[in-house]
Amino acid sequence: MSASSRAPGQAGLQTLVFGLATVAITSMYLTQPVLPQLSREFGAAPALASLTVSMVILGITLACMPFGLAADRWPIKPIIAVGGGVIALSLVAGALSQGLGVLVAARFVQGLFIPALTSCLAAYLSRTLPPDRLAMVMGSYVSATVVGGLSSRLLSGLLLAGHWRFSLLVVAGVTLLLCLAALRWLPAEGPRQPRSEQALSYLGLLKNWPTLVPYLATFGSMFVFAAVFNYVPYYLSAPPFEASTAFISLVYLTYLVGVIIGPFVGRLAKRVGGGWTLALGSSLYMAALLLSLAPSLVLVVLALLAVCGGHFIIHAASQGILNVRLADSQGRGNSLYVLIYYLGGWAGITAAGPAWSLLAWPGVAALGLTMLILPLLVGAKEIRRRA
Repeated sequence: MSASSRAPGQAGLQTLVFGLATVAITSMYLTQPVLPQLSREFGAAPALASLTVSMVILGITLACMPFGLAADRWPIKPIIAVGGGVIALSLVAGALSQGLGVLVAARFVQGLFIPALTSCLAAYLSRTLPPDRLAMVMGSYVSATVVGGLSSRLLSGLLLAGHWRFSLLVVAGVTLLLCLAALRWLPAEGPRQPRSEQALSYLGLLKNWPTLVPYLATFGSMFVFAAVFNYVPYYLSAPPFEASTAFISLVYLTYLVGVIIGPFVGRLAKRVGGGWTLALGSSLYMAALLLSLAPSLVLVVLALLAVCGGHFIIHAASQGILNVRLADSQGRGNSLYVLIYYLGGWAGITAAGPAWSLLAWPGVAALGLTMLILPLLVGAKEIRRRA
C-alpha cells in the first residue's frame, strides 16, 4: 500500500494534528501544578522548583529559529518523529530522576525539541495542504494548543495528583504513539522544491507586510491574554469578589472556548477574509475587557469567556493568514510566529506588573485596551488593502 493511499481524510488528518499539538503543549506544563510537591520532595526553594517549567520555555525559545531553518532545508516528517522521540525520552528521564538537577536538565532538553511538534508541524501543514484545507486544519491545531494547556494542569494537578512521575510517563507514551502514527499516516510532502530567490529570511518575513500582519496581531493578542490571566487571580481573590482558590482555578476552564473557536475561525476567515476576522476578534476582546470592570462575579466570568473568544479568534486567524501566504520559508515563518507569540506573553506579564501596582485591575484592563489597538488597526489595514 502506498503512502498516499494510507493518507487520512480531512477528519483523520485533523485528529492526528490535534493529537500531536495537544501532547506537545501538555508536556510543557506538567510540573506547574505540582511545584509545591517538587519543593518538598527535593528540598528545593520555589524558585528552583519553578525551573522545571521555565527551562522548558527557555529551550523552546532557543530552538525555534534553528528548527525553522531545519524545516526549510530537510523533509519535515522525520523531524517531527525524531523530535517526538526525544521529547518522550526526556519525559522518561524526568520521571526516573532522583535529583532536581537531572529533572531540570531533562525538561530543558524536552523544550529544545518541542518546536518539532509545534512550528515544524505547522510548517509541514503549510507545505502539504492546499489553501482550502489549510485554514480548517490550522484551526484544529490552534484548538489543540488550548486543550494541551488545560490537560497538562488537569493531568498532574487533578487526575494524577500526587503522582507527577506517572503523569510524565503517561505523556511520554502518548507522544511516542502519536509520532509513530504521524510517520505512517501523515500525507507525503511531495518532491522538495529548490529554494526560490523569493524565499524570505527571518528579517525578510518581518519587513514584508503580508507576513508581518500575523506577527503583529498575535503579539498584541498574546500580550493582553497573558496579562489578564496572570493577574485575574489577584482581582478575583480581592473584594468585592473574594473568590476561593478552587473557584479561581476553575475559571481557567474558560480556555475551552478556544477549542470551539479554532475550526470555526478557519471557515470564517475563508468566507469574510483575514482582515475582518482580526477586526472581529479585536472588537470582542475590547468589549470583554470593558465588561470585566463590572462589580459582578457572573459578568467577570462572562468577560473572561469573551477574552478567550477574542484571543483565539485572533490567534487562529493569524496562523491561518501566515500559512496561506507562505509560498516558501514555511519553517522560518512558523518558528518566528511561535517565538513572537511567547515574547508577547512575556511582555504582557512584565508590563502588567506596574499597571496593577498603580491602578489594580482597571490598570491591567486599560493596558489591554491600549495594546488591542494593534491587532484592530492591522485588521483594518488588511480590509482596506484587499478592498
